[in-house]
Amino acid sequence: MILGISTFTYGWGIGVEGQLPAKPMTEIDLVGIAIEQGLRCVQIGDNLPIHHFSEKRLQAFKHLADQHGIRIEIGARKLTAENLERYTDLADVLGAPLLRFIIDGDGYEPDLPTIKKLIRDFVPDLRQRGIILGIENHDRLKAKELAEIIEYAGSQYVGVCLDCVNSMGAGEGLEHVSDVLAPFTVNLHVKDFICERLPHKMGFTIHGTPAGKGMTNVPMLIEKLQAYGRCQSAVLEQWVPPQGDITTTIEVEKEWARRGIEYLKTFSVFQTKH
Repeated sequence: MILGISTFTYGWGIGVEGQLPAKPMTEIDLVGIAIEQGLRCVQIGDNLPIHHFSEKRLQAFKHLADQHGIRIEIGARKLTAENLERYTDLADVLGAPLLRFIIDGDGYEPDLPTIKKLIRDFVPDLRQRGIILGIENHDRLKAKELAEIIEYAGSQYVGVCLDCVNSMGAGEGLEHVSDVLAPFTVNLHVKDFICERLPHKMGFTIHGTPAGKGMTNVPMLIEKLQAYGRCQSAVLEQWVPPQGDITTTIEVEKEWARRGIEYLKTFSVFQTKH
């Protein structure tokens, strides 16, 4: 598995609505970090929507990544036929072999039959372009529903982008989710977390922690994914709690990323540049 970073490694640095930094990070900044850290992949998520990029900006991004042998992956949300076509075109332009999609969007939550038909109808185009569509587990849908979607597509060009924590929003933990989705996983989002009981003892909070310092069982996950051999890449993602002001939060985020990358490099399965 090629190891990399994503726009969600540095979510605060990229910018969160209502809390934009004075100088938001860009895709060029991410490539620079990947070069510095010896990483081989940069994934652009929906928090930096590349369909707003100019042709010049797209080409500058591709040129820098190609120059340093860095794989580009792109992502979006709101799985419609229009968005699928738009983003496969962009993947073509950037030479991105993986297109990660979150199904839902603002005011858009399609039912299973709609999702299944949409994806299967698009398989010939994915096959022709040589692009793998990775559907991310993201809150609403259960792991077995996602597996049903992938099985219905019936193609090696459709798989799962497995996030370590998102499925808690659907009431499911990683051990169960990975059991169900490991056979279909083409991309991994490594994210660590802590679950703590509230002071009044009635409920819990789930919040992020540096990779390797929380409750995500990375060795277990790696073992499951290796058994199937479909997962091509792994990117570090982070949920850094706000630190009082945006400048401090971004500094903590950068430090977490440094520590997280260092931790993930201890696993021989994750490929980096030496």
